[in-house]
Amino acid sequence: MNKLIPAETIAAKICVIREQRVLLDRDLAQLYEVETRTLKQAVRRNILRFPEDFMFELTREEEESLRSQSVILKGRGKHSKYQAFAFTEQGIAMLSSVLNSERAVQVNIAIMRAFVKMREMLASSGKFAAKLQELEKRLGAHDENFQIVFDAIKQIIAAEEKPRRKIGF
Repeated sequence: MNKLIPAETIAAKICVIREQRVLLDRDLAQLYEVETRTLKQAVRRNILRFPEDFMFELTREEEESLRSQSVILKGRGKHSKYQAFAFTEQGIAMLSSVLNSERAVQVNIAIMRAFVKMREMLASSGKFAAKLQELEKRLGAHDENFQIVFDAIKQIIAAEEKPRRKIGF
């Protein structure tokens, strides 16, 4: 399955929203090879399995912001009347039980591995942040496209460093 979905492909779809790393319903549906509406329907039928720290609905402003950053593909579904769902790592794990297919289980394994790989890469973020800052000084002033990339990387690092809320007792 990893050969079908490389970790890099999954990592490229992960974005930071509300200081959390998430995957959008559209991207997950594509990975699971189901329609977005089918995925959302399964989630709505099992909404108690998806508390706010597992999944949340994007606001119009968040979707516009993502659209302007080209994270959401332009074209079909561009102006959907329904807001996109954003799934955290825990929400994605829950999806395999809701979608109930072998493909969903295999895709979730690949996604979890991508999140782990990303976490490992960010674990060394101290060195990375210093090198990023040096690179930003050299290139950032010359091109605003570089600045967008630097800002996105800083958001990912900041989301990783934020202490997690305890769940349960």
